[in-house]
Amino acid sequence: MFSAALGTNLNKTLNIFVYQARCKQKGPITTKAWCLVTPPKIKSEGRGRRARRRHFDRAALYAFVPVMAIIPVWLVAMTLLWLPIRWLTEIALWEVLFVYLATGSTLFIPSVQRRILTLLLGARKPTSNEAPKLQRAFNEVTQAWHLRDRNFAVGVVDATELNAFASGGHLVIVTSFAATELNHDELCGVLAHELCHHLGSHTVALTIGQWLTLPVYFLARVGAFMRNVSHAATDTFARRSELARLLGRLIAALFNAMSLFFNAGYSAIRFLGNMVGRSAEFHADQRVVRMGYGRQLAAALKRTIVSGMRSTSHPPARTRIARIEAALRPDRQGHPSTTRPKWQP
Repeated sequence: MFSAALGTNLNKTLNIFVYQARCKQKGPITTKAWCLVTPPKIKSEGRGRRARRRHFDRAALYAFVPVMAIIPVWLVAMTLLWLPIRWLTEIALWEVLFVYLATGSTLFIPSVQRRILTLLLGARKPTSNEAPKLQRAFNEVTQAWHLRDRNFAVGVVDATELNAFASGGHLVIVTSFAATELNHDELCGVLAHELCHHLGSHTVALTIGQWLTLPVYFLARVGAFMRNVSHAATDTFARRSELARLLGRLIAALFNAMSLFFNAGYSAIRFLGNMVGRSAEFHADQRVVRMGYGRQLAAALKRTIVSGMRSTSHPPARTRIARIEAALRPDRQGHPSTTRPKWQP
């Protein structure tokens, strides 16, 4: 439902929990069976098959606008990081850029996503109280949609707000509040919405943008840190020398300029991401409705209105609810969610 800012949790350790839905398992789910979220392999036939395929919709294409905007700032950051390497080795800049991009391409491998992207997002494994509820809701949505051969993973971030987001093509992250406070139907609606982001390929550009943003964010933090160090060193060791004090202030100003430049680039990318993210939310909402979980998602969104939570990266919850309810009206002929609560083949 909402996205997380990159960079605020870079120093958090992660042991994301992933669990497995066995296609032939009978009876109640037990915690011993959980290790990887893999939807059961169900024969996929009948109506709605096209809606379950991954594809690039317009929102996925719009999401590349922030990626294109970050490239110049990313090149500057990579050049600064390359300079010390160049002084020590004969490695060319293009080689560093190639290795970085090639390394980033591995983020689309499910196992790598679970270890790297979830670390950046500050996720953790669900507790023993959260896991059964998440497992049940996830199984229902994936079985109802006949999703197969997709290694989706679910993690939790500690937060006291109703929030969830998709990342990397296979990751679904929910807040601890959502995992514990939402009922089963509402949680199904939230998970369905995030899975629709994956099915619409909305997270492809997001993943690329997150990877390109890392050196920008890193240098912004380094610049701020070295600025403070320069000020402290100048005040401590350059009290008696006007020249040393002037040199210390000059160095601090250079680091401050570096921090401001990369912070401005990072903030601009986040702003653009929030703007194009609104289109992705509407596309995912409509896809959820077509899949038959519109009422469940609307119920979860109403929780955000009650709590008074607002998001700069998403359309207002009231607007989203109004669009969902409009799509659910019986006068829209042929709409699957107007005839049954869940999609069926």
